Amino acid sequence: MNRTDLIQKLRNVGVDLPELEARILCEEIAGLTRADMLGGAPVTFTPDQTQRINSTIERRAAGESLWRILGYRDFWKHRFALSPDTLEPRPDTETLIETVLKAPPPRRILDLGTGTGCILISLLHEFPEATGVGVDIAQGAVETAQFNAQNCGVGHRATFVRSNWFEHVEGKFDLIVSNPPYIPAPEIRNLQKEVQNHDPIRALDGGIDGLEPYKFLLPRCKNYLEAGGRVVMEIGIGQSEDLARLADDAGATLVRIVPDLGGVPRAVEIAYGDK
Repeated sequence: MNRTDLIQKLRNVGVDLPELEARILCEEIAGLTRADMLGGAPVTFTPDQTQRINSTIERRAAGESLWRILGYRDFWKHRFALSPDTLEPRPDTETLIETVLKAPPPRRILDLGTGTGCILISLLHEFPEATGVGVDIAQGAVETAQFNAQNCGVGHRATFVRSNWFEHVEGKFDLIVSNPPYIPAPEIRNLQKEVQNHDPIRALDGGIDGLEPYKFLLPRCKNYLEAGGRVVMEIGIGQSEDLARLADDAGATLVRIVPDLGGVPRAVEIAYGDK
């Protein structure tokens, strides 16, 4: 098998970006660099490498994402291990990091539904004086986040706790961040098979309208915020007006809505205090 064969095999099983995935597999399995491939030299694989590639293609054909197969995904400035209890970190979520960087530096951060820990860990790297707590209802996610924090060098400043939202949270924070489930339950069956068959459903399902986590969290966040603290949350497509209403109902103010790189409103910054 050579690189051209690999691209065609990926295309044949319905991969949307076969050239990109072929390059990643060449890097990961054959140890090639981008310079090797850009140089135009022929790329061939050993029998062992070909076996691994064929196994990967079979799993891709069955609907498993490349990142699930590789066991990691890059986010912001680091690489994060995945597990069955975690979502794959996605580029859109980096909008949360960008939003927080424009606010006053936090000293103590709470990450609700931490998953891989990618949001909290990335923020701890950006704010070297800060500490943080990440909570998740899934023990597997807690363990994955702990591993990632150690691997990324912030394990001494991050604590991860199995908790149903605020159930086991103590103290107050300058910043609360969350990428909660926000997909309306009826829409989950329409998601890509890589998502609906391999991402944890409870990390996707936001209830019938996709807003249930926000309805629960927004009235309660203020009890865990220091004076002047902020909440930054990811939202789904078309949810910004609903979030403004829910924030108002909770006695909060929607400070700003931040679009992702595609121009879609993706993050909201919320404050409590004088109305």
